[in-house]
Amino acid sequence: MENNQITENLKAHFLRLYQMAICDDDFSALELKMLYKSAEERGISSKNLDEILLNPINLKSLIPKTIEEKVDYLYDLTVMIWADGIVSPNEYSAMEKYVLMFGFLEENVTAIVDYLIEAVKIGKNKNEILYELKN
Repeated sequence: MENNQITENLKAHFLRLYQMAICDDDFSALELKMLYKSAEERGISSKNLDEILLNPINLKSLIPKTIEEKVDYLYDLTVMIWADGIVSPNEYSAMEKYVLMFGFLEENVTAIVDYLIEAVKIGKNKNEILYELKN
């Protein structure tokens, strides 16, 4: 995938994933692998991911619009914090901030974060989560 085909929203997503990986002061090899694997799954080369990480953009203005995109991105963030099998207080707090930033109601934030963490722990994929949320 050429760099100019990578949307600003997708760039923002990978910057958020990186921020999530480093927010617990323990950037593990597992988290790094997950970051590059996620990029590869979306057709982004290692070189392009490096470029995204080295040339950050303004994230606050780039919020996913659809519920599918929000869940997709939050799922990836949850996989990132669970990559090492531990959810630190900083990672949990960051997840709460992203859920709120993505437009979910404040009173639902903790329940959403807890649900996503549990879903990732037991191996649910994005499609299963979307199905459960819609039904």
